[in-house]
Amino acid sequence: MYTFWRADYAGDPFELFGVPHIAVLVVVGLAGLALVLRGRDLSPDRRRSLSHLLAWLLILNEILWHVWAAVENLYTLDEMLPLHLCSVMVWVSAYALVAGDRRFYPAMYFLGVGGAIQALITPDAGIYGFPHVRFMQTMISHGLVFLAGVFVASAEGYRPTVRAVVSVFAGLNVYALVVGFINAAVGSNYLYVNGKPETPSIIDMMPAWPWYLLYLEVIALVLFLLLYLPFVRRPREAPASAGPKPPA
Repeated sequence: MYTFWRADYAGDPFELFGVPHIAVLVVVGLAGLALVLRGRDLSPDRRRSLSHLLAWLLILNEILWHVWAAVENLYTLDEMLPLHLCSVMVWVSAYALVAGDRRFYPAMYFLGVGGAIQALITPDAGIYGFPHVRFMQTMISHGLVFLAGVFVASAEGYRPTVRAVVSVFAGLNVYALVVGFINAAVGSNYLYVNGKPETPSIIDMMPAWPWYLLYLEVIALVLFLLLYLPFVRRPREAPASAGPKPPA
C-alpha cells in the first residue's frame, strides 16, 4: 500500500477518461442527480446532518492533501497555498455548510459547481492514477465541492439571480487579479492566470498567454448563465376571460 502513497509513484499513470476517471464522473453525477431529485424531501435534521457530513469530509480530505505533501517533502509556497479556486471553495463551502451562512451560497453554486465540473473533467492529478492517494484526494475534493453547490440549491432552497451571476463573476475577476500579483511575487501559477497548467486541460486548445484568459472569461460567463438557466422564471400566462368578448 505504501506504493500508493509515495510521491515517486511508478504505477499506472492518470489516464484522461480512463475507466477510473469515468467511474468517478458517473458516481458524482448520480449523487448530484439524487440531490436534485430528493433534496427537497429531506427533513431539517437530515439536511443538517448531511451538510455537516459534507463539510467535515471536505476539511478532512483537504488536510490529507497537506499531510501527504508535507510527508513527501512537496510542501512549497508555489504549490500548497489554498489559492486555487477549488481549494478556496473547500473552506468556503465547509464554513457555509456548518454555519448555514447563505451569503456564501452564490459562490458555492456558481464557483463551486462551475469550477468543479471543469476540474472533474480535466483533473490536475499529475502522474498519479487510481488508487494513488493523490488521485483519490483530487477526485474526492472536486466531487464534494460540486455536491456542496448542488446541495444548497436543491436541499437548502437557494435560488440564483441575475444579480448573483454579475456579482460572482465580478468577484472572480477581482480575485484572479489579486492572485496574479501573488503569482508574480512568489513564482507560482495559482488559478493558471500566469501561464497554462502543465497537465492536460481545455486551456491547451486555446491561444498562448495572455490571450487564453479572454477565452476563460467567456467560458466562465457562459457556464454561469447555464447554471442560472434552470432557475429562470417563466412569465405567467394571463388568465382567460370567463365571459364572451363584447361586440366591437
